[in-house]
Amino acid sequence: MEFHYTVITNKTIDAAISSIEQNLKENKFGILWQLDLTATLQKKGVHSYTSPYRILEVCNPVEAARVLGYNALVGYFLPCKITVYESDGKTKIGLPKPTAMIGLLNDPELKCIAESIEEILINVLEKSK
Repeated sequence: MEFHYTVITNKTIDAAISSIEQNLKENKFGILWQLDLTATLQKKGVHSYTSPYRILEVCNPVEAARVLGYNALVGYFLPCKITVYESDGKTKIGLPKPTAMIGLLNDPELKCIAESIEEILINVLEKSK
């Protein structure tokens, strides 16, 4: 099983992020925070990495509270991340699969919840490409 799910789009990074944001809202998720990794590295004096790379931290607050109430260790995996970056001249949108992360806790109940969240987020990526 792959630990990630990644799609390719012809959209620019900004257009892809705008689409992701809209599709997340339709599923009661939101972007909590956005990191422009390339700009941050350059501000820190690292100029060798120049490819655009953004990391979005996304969350559905109701689901986050539900899983945290069930097992506080889930907080190690929250919030969910979606990456938007350029590679080989293409814009890619990807995420680490929630089932891969939650699978580390070896809990069938949490795995079911993670499967549901993963399905929603994969749908968001597919609609955003």
